[in-house]
Amino acid sequence: MPQPNAPDSPEASPADTSFGDILTQFEQTHHAAGERVEGTVVSVTPDGVFVDIGRKMDGVLPPDRAADLKPGTKVLVSIRGRDEEGNYLLSTIKVETPRDWSGLEAAFAEKRTIGGTVLEVVKGGLRVDVGVRAFMPASRSGARELADLEKLVGQQIECRITKINAAEEDVVVDRRVILEELERQAKEEAFGRLEEGAVVRGTVRSLTDFGAFVDLGGVDGLLHVSDMSYSRGVKPGEVVKAGEEIEIKILKISRDTRKISLGLKQLSPDPWTVAISKYTQGSRIRGKVSRVLDFGAFVELEPGVEGLIHVSEMSWSKKNVRAVDVLKPGEVVDVVVLNVNPTDKRIALGLKQALGDPWEDALKKYPVGTAVEAPVTSLAKFGAFVDLGDGVEGMIHIGDITGEKRLNHPNELLKQGQTVKAVVLETDKERRRFRLGMKQLEPTSIDEYLAEHKTGEVVSGRVVDVSGNKVKVELGEGVTAFAPLPEQRKESAGGAQKADLSSLTAMLTQKWKSGGGAADSVEAIRAGQVRSFTIVQIDPEKKRIDLQLQP
Repeated sequence: MPQPNAPDSPEASPADTSFGDILTQFEQTHHAAGERVEGTVVSVTPDGVFVDIGRKMDGVLPPDRAADLKPGTKVLVSIRGRDEEGNYLLSTIKVETPRDWSGLEAAFAEKRTIGGTVLEVVKGGLRVDVGVRAFMPASRSGARELADLEKLVGQQIECRITKINAAEEDVVVDRRVILEELERQAKEEAFGRLEEGAVVRGTVRSLTDFGAFVDLGGVDGLLHVSDMSYSRGVKPGEVVKAGEEIEIKILKISRDTRKISLGLKQLSPDPWTVAISKYTQGSRIRGKVSRVLDFGAFVELEPGVEGLIHVSEMSWSKKNVRAVDVLKPGEVVDVVVLNVNPTDKRIALGLKQALGDPWEDALKKYPVGTAVEAPVTSLAKFGAFVDLGDGVEGMIHIGDITGEKRLNHPNELLKQGQTVKAVVLETDKERRRFRLGMKQLEPTSIDEYLAEHKTGEVVSGRVVDVSGNKVKVELGEGVTAFAPLPEQRKESAGGAQKADLSSLTAMLTQKWKSGGGAADSVEAIRAGQVRSFTIVQIDPEKKRIDLQLQP
């Protein structure tokens, strides 16, 4: 049966009812309209919510309120009129519906919000009862789809008059402006309730490449991807999903720009607080290569903690290493912690250290004096470099290449790739090099002399020098030896300078009478003299020969 307050019912169609009659009918059927009373929900049915308002007949709220009201609930309502059965038509909308034409004009002039009931969907919008039949454009209804428009039919709404023409009986209303104002008000209230540092719940509204927007109850905040996880390189979609409800922390609120920064990772402990004590210098650990750049590779030790392997720490043997040639993203490697900087949250890692230092093994393998054979890797003006294996280099100085002649450049005797024989002369730990010599392996005059003579053999030699208690003797070109000065010679040599002429004459006379000759005198042992010597000792390692002067 048509509602008494429906001006477009068959009994009161616009064709045979004047605008004044409609207003009169509205006033007659809406006695007590606009009165606000408190009631108690009696029952909730698909047809509506029945409310006891302390009168003979109950009041009825529209079915759309059935979802949020339960029997026994106290509710503040406005009386809008009565239905055919005499029940009061109620509304929870706080604004009033104008009772007459003057009320409509006053509401329009004051831009006041009024109440109304959606009657039907018409071309271009909705027909709304605001005391008279008014038109609401679909674009100003707040509905986005046709289905949403149809859901508004029968509902009581708040709206505002945007056009009124009494002569043409034309009234246009706008609901969207009310919704926008309510939305702004809700955002203001929600924004005012938020505090920096608070942990709140929100719903992920949308995802972007740089993060996610989260609805905090009427106001959005930005969860930047850098605040989603302590791990690097994550994508927003890997952490949260659109429509997901999450717990989140408010990091910063800008009251001026009305921007809110949110954080998700801040709800978990920073892994770096543990990493400081967990990853100590010298410790050996395993991680996964996360990124490879020109200067090195980053290794994830655990979510949120990365270390850097610099290219210089990737190989003992290779120079000018390219990181991409050594490691690939996703590869699991063993590394050694070289340094930890908790202030800058940096960990320096070494790959080659985890593989073992070949130089330490080389020190044991090539002690000083060891003869080696190795290929020449490069030549420089000052010498030649040879490869001892596993990236260990040896350097032969130009002066140690040959003893036969003076070289201006090593390429006069050597070329790259040539295998040479050399002996280890010394080690350089700082530069990680072995100093080698080739000429030290060449046979010398003394080597040949030692090979041709033996202990006890009598040989001839030229006295080179007589000093102190030793006689320096040249046995051949480049071969020298030493012989001790006889005891009586030392005494004679030591006292000769102090003896006077008479004493020296008497001594020589006595020597002559006893059969001694000039050859046995101190003056006879002098530089340049050729004498006979007995070889008493030969030391091949030290290339030393000890002699004894023949009487």
